[in-house]
Amino acid sequence: MIPINAPQIGEEEIKAVVKVMRSGILTHGLGAGPLVTKFEKAFTKFVKTKHAIAVNTGTAALHLAITGAGIKRGDEVILPSFTFVSTAEVIAMAGAKPVFVDIDPETYNISPRKMEKAITKKTKAVMSVDLYGLSADMQPIREIADKHGLLIIEDSCQAHGASYKEKPPGAFADAACWSFYASKNMTTGEGGMITTDDSEFAEKMRFMRSHGEKEKYKSLMLGHNYHMPEIQAAIGCAQLKKLPKFVARRRENAKRLGEKLKKAENLRLPKEPDGYKHSWYLYTVRLKNGKEKKRDKIVKVLKREGISAEVYYSNPIHLMPYYRKFGKYRLQETENAARQVFSLPVHPGVTEKQVDFIGESVLHAIE
Repeated sequence: MIPINAPQIGEEEIKAVVKVMRSGILTHGLGAGPLVTKFEKAFTKFVKTKHAIAVNTGTAALHLAITGAGIKRGDEVILPSFTFVSTAEVIAMAGAKPVFVDIDPETYNISPRKMEKAITKKTKAVMSVDLYGLSADMQPIREIADKHGLLIIEDSCQAHGASYKEKPPGAFADAACWSFYASKNMTTGEGGMITTDDSEFAEKMRFMRSHGEKEKYKSLMLGHNYHMPEIQAAIGCAQLKKLPKFVARRRENAKRLGEKLKKAENLRLPKEPDGYKHSWYLYTVRLKNGKEKKRDKIVKVLKREGISAEVYYSNPIHLMPYYRKFGKYRLQETENAARQVFSLPVHPGVTEKQVDFIGESVLHAIE
């Protein structure tokens, strides 16, 4: 089976983990061990930001950013429904109301126009998502946020190595959140990071990462235990060095697959708009005017062929049982995409021969 994504682990990561184990320093009381600090510094350089705060998961990064921003009960946060549930989950955990808006059907990211229409007196922030490895249209989002006095938390959990207007994710946001889950463009197994240029915000999130402590046993505010272990940071340091090559390989595979599939008239292929650099976390195609049953049948055929095609995301968050209580939404573009999209493997472990096989198998399946 060709997996939809696969961690690219080599001897460098293995040696780094063994070195940590032999050192006996597995974590740090304030979440700032020597390798965590090293990983944070390296990541700030990669994404060209002032501060990086390492945590144990991408969801923890999102939650820490939301709570650190002061989002509370009675507040509203605007976000797309076409994303992984954690984006909405952390808003609900803070006691705030997630307000779902529709997507741009070309990019699958939040529509700035629909976002602005959803703003109320209770709106405090926007959670944009860089879906499938493509940045959201951040300049108009920033302009709208500034006009209405809103914060922007950018969910960049799928966008390692992407760029927008020659700037990395987070450049137009108050904070960006990253995931290092095993499937991501780079991994620490589990793990996350928050990046920001706001020094006061960064300091607050460092305290909140470790029970609200500035010093051991001196808690200043409500916090959490979101420490990244040293083993995760060691893997992260090794992976970050390899990330540019990983992304380059993804881009090569995506280009080759696109050439194979362009003859399929009933498939809408993903695009890289002008001014964007796609990091191709997922190569997502769409059946034109297709129905869910037909899409699901194609996915089953591909899996029988040994290709782990997957659907992200067949269940938009606003239609999930728990989130229905936040209101009834009719998000046409989101719901259409959920019925028609499916994703194909283009990760660095996929060979050129396998890319060709995937393309031929898709063409055969849609016939």
